[in-house]
Amino acid sequence: MRIQYDSEVDALYIEFRSVPPGTAKNRVISEDITADYGPDGKLIGIEVLDASAVLGEEASRVIVELAPTKSAAAR
Repeated sequence: MRIQYDSEVDALYIEFRSVPPGTAKNRVISEDITADYGPDGKLIGIEVLDASAVLGEEASRVIVELAPTKSAAAR
């Protein structure tokens, strides 16, 4: 997963997995949020425009929580 923020355009993108260029389909969720889906129909990313306004005070704070994978938890 990759999270990118472009302060020049105030846009946040959360990429869950990558797909070849031109293969994603976009679905507008709201005026400021678009979800991207891969050819298999699974979610690949979320774009948030005007991110500082959409996220409000939370925009300055990022919390990353990682849980062990099922295979690692079984060890």
